[in-house]
Amino acid sequence: MVNMKVNLGGLEMATPITTASGTFGYGTEYIGAVDYAKLGAITVKGVRLDPWPGNPMPRHAEVPGGLVNAIGLQGPGLESFNSVYVPAYRNINGEKPLIVNIWGGSIEEYAEVAAGLKGADAIECNVSCPNVKQGGHTFGQDPDVLNTLVKAVRKSTTLPLYVKLAPNVPDIKPYVQACEDGGADALSMINTIPAMVIDIEKRTAHLANKTGGLSGRGIHPAAVKLVYEASKVTKLPILAMGGIYEAKDAIEFFLAGATAVAVGTAVFTNPAVVSEVYDGIVDYCTRHGFSSVEELRGALV
Repeated sequence: MVNMKVNLGGLEMATPITTASGTFGYGTEYIGAVDYAKLGAITVKGVRLDPWPGNPMPRHAEVPGGLVNAIGLQGPGLESFNSVYVPAYRNINGEKPLIVNIWGGSIEEYAEVAAGLKGADAIECNVSCPNVKQGGHTFGQDPDVLNTLVKAVRKSTTLPLYVKLAPNVPDIKPYVQACEDGGADALSMINTIPAMVIDIEKRTAHLANKTGGLSGRGIHPAAVKLVYEASKVTKLPILAMGGIYEAKDAIEFFLAGATAVAVGTAVFTNPAVVSEVYDGIVDYCTRHGFSSVEELRGALV
């Protein structure tokens, strides 16, 4: 028997697998398609203070090795999330942990959303959205601003706090340190990589937003590298994501230093991927003599 339990920054998970924010709706959309029993938690789409329409269509494009999307963080807003989506989730999934991704246009909004969440078991803070009060920078690309944001959210909630880091920075270490110093309980990495797709016949950008974020198989090696680098400079647990399509991909993350993993884009084309990844991890641990998935963390030789 392999012990698949992990503790992700204070959140007890029966398995080390969750879903990646933005790919799994609000927790109920995949009922009947995904084996929820093999998920240790469910991470839902981003929530901000007010309803948000997202970007105009078209908002996604398939590319070799993945998907480029510019959904634009469409969401129902905090009040509707608390009153409609959380009860619907609890009616179906009972006590399975719910990780809520949050975002905002200012540090104050992040803190207000975190403080106002009801029914969440942990918070994933998306720091890759526009920083309205800082001249258009993203929160995740300035360590000082990031540190201030994390401190503000930390003061507003007692829930486990994960910070989802942007990958498009020259060196991940200052951002890891900013999160740790600010009071984060774990890191979530990586977010999508900025990308663009052009329709050469029309000579126009495929996405209405012109650019978007690349996810899928193509970003996996970059994600593994960043997880490995982060794990070397922090004791914070890491929730790793980026191109998990089979158990091998998840195991790479564990060996690089991750505590848990999130499956995202692969679910769109293969809802059974969650079960396949879970079963593959158990098989790997059994074959290699690991009694728990926790023993895999950082076991790179």
